[in-house]
Amino acid sequence: MNDMRAAVLVEPGRFDLRYVPRPEPDREEVLVRIARTGICGTDIHIFNGHYAADKLPMIPGHEFTGHVAAWGKAVSGFAEGQPVVVDMNIGCNRCYWCRRNEILNCPEMQQMGITMDGAFADYIAVPARLVIPAPDDTPAEVLALTEPLSCVVRAARKAKVTFGQSVVVMGAGPIGNLHVQLLRTIGAAPIVASDISPERRAKAKDGGADIVVPPDSLKDAVMRATHGRGADIVIESVGSPALYAEAQNLMRKGGHLAAFGLAGAGETLALDILQTILQENSVKGSVAGMGQDMHDALTLLTHGRINTEPFTGAEYSLEDIQTAFDTFAERTKDLKTQIVM
Repeated sequence: MNDMRAAVLVEPGRFDLRYVPRPEPDREEVLVRIARTGICGTDIHIFNGHYAADKLPMIPGHEFTGHVAAWGKAVSGFAEGQPVVVDMNIGCNRCYWCRRNEILNCPEMQQMGITMDGAFADYIAVPARLVIPAPDDTPAEVLALTEPLSCVVRAARKAKVTFGQSVVVMGAGPIGNLHVQLLRTIGAAPIVASDISPERRAKAKDGGADIVVPPDSLKDAVMRATHGRGADIVIESVGSPALYAEAQNLMRKGGHLAAFGLAGAGETLALDILQTILQENSVKGSVAGMGQDMHDALTLLTHGRINTEPFTGAEYSLEDIQTAFDTFAERTKDLKTQIVM
């Protein structure tokens, strides 16, 4: 009765479905019964052994929603069965970076499903301060998109995107397509998206991109759309050093490169220092939503500002999680895959 199912990544490429002790919430924690957990690109990096390999064996998963099951003695304001989403970034809540909502720079930072056990399981115990109540009438498959959308919200906030700005999105995978939809909501124009996959290019077009092209046509398309200036903002959403290098040639003088796609450890970007200085170009990284980003993402989802249908079609049970990961790369038509508990 005190055990739960959990998908443990025991080594790169191999899950083991186990019964493990169900966590008990401490005095400042909430126990969440998980309903759905999305598969993130970071999860794929972990699965392939490219990231957090020193943490294995581990239960991955951080894009989740569920229902309140129990809470600690110091916690109040929750009800049993209440739907919630959870901010997966755990900071010390007292240092310089935590006060500035820059949790990833906290010296004590932990991330659910990345540096500690996560949500490919029946239950997870989380700090109560990171639990966000969700509306009863919002489907779980939509709520599970809160964390990935929060990452996009933060990237747009960091890049200071506003209406009428031209933006290039390099990569039209799940996050690239969320970028496109959010940019459309903000009022950016024109939005130019590129991807090697015809299926994902088509989804980007449906999601609001004004121009969609394969990578070998991207520069010409951007220059035509911006009267030869280059884009105000370029978002690299793939994690390719070659695309990061190309991005510098797609933005206008005084433009901004939003570094979003995760490259490998030690991979570098050759930056033309003189050009960057004289043209007043800027580069800023952003990878995970946190704090207010999560609240804003939930608000956008519950008020229908994002068309979630393209992201909710692929579902696997926890028992089939190995298949879900093994086939992930070949299922380019599936923008998002969720594990249903």
